[in-house]
Amino acid sequence: MTRINKMTALMNPKWNGQFSCFDLVAKTDACTRSTVQIRDIEIGGSDFIVMAGPCAVESESQLLQTAEAVAKAGARILRGGAYKPRSSPYAFQGLGVEGLKLLHKAREATGLAIVTEAMSEEDVELIAEYADIMQVGTRSMENYALLEALGKCGRPVLLKRGMTATLEELLRSAQVIAMAGNSQIILCERGIRTFETATRNTLDIAAVPVLKAVSHLPVIVDPSHAAGVRSLVPVLSRAAVAVGADGLIVEVHPSPDQAMSDGNQSLTFGQFRRMMIDLQPYLDIEHDARQFRPQLLAVGGAD
Repeated sequence: MTRINKMTALMNPKWNGQFSCFDLVAKTDACTRSTVQIRDIEIGGSDFIVMAGPCAVESESQLLQTAEAVAKAGARILRGGAYKPRSSPYAFQGLGVEGLKLLHKAREATGLAIVTEAMSEEDVELIAEYADIMQVGTRSMENYALLEALGKCGRPVLLKRGMTATLEELLRSAQVIAMAGNSQIILCERGIRTFETATRNTLDIAAVPVLKAVSHLPVIVDPSHAAGVRSLVPVLSRAAVAVGADGLIVEVHPSPDQAMSDGNQSLTFGQFRRMMIDLQPYLDIEHDARQFRPQLLAVGGAD
């Protein structure tokens, strides 16, 4: 059995047995870190990658306005739901194929890569024709038929943590995708359901360094779904940078109060632009820290 590398075991010996069984996604001496390449974008490398856009694709003007705004502010990937898994049958369910076509049009207009959600294994082939990254939403993390189909789709997969899932369960789902043939996986901490009701979910900020310690896969954070309140999104984004996340996925809308989905947690164009500017000093500090972290860990592990 492939074992988690010695440095991880020194951090917490329990993790060796807990996570090393997921041999295709666990960190090992032979593979301590992997990256996911989407065209000229490398997730998990030296750059902090921001994905941004509306929760749901609503119209051509809404999507193109948002794509242009987030690209100008520094986002590299456009997010937008064409198919929406909603908890209420009366809520907007997405535009479907028409939404995918609009995402394609936005990519042509701005050069942004596209990430969008697949809800069913039956839709994977179609969505893969339009998407650069296939997203697995929180409710689908244990949809193993979907995960296996994504393992064969030829596109990178953004795997969101289930709202009640442990990190072990998240890595189990990543292992399913990898066993089906797809090693291009990005993990996403998006907040978990706890007894707290002040926020939509509870951001498990410790999940990021733990996942980075036990897995070689890139890890990003979704502060929008964790908070459910737009004023908290920039704060949680700074926290994500500070703990070493590889990027963010953030909801942005031209008129959040009129959004058909998740308006309360969506940033306006101006708020997103200011957040990206405010993040830069933290990104500079983290970039410098990454240069010295391997040496510091080596010194600490020698005692």
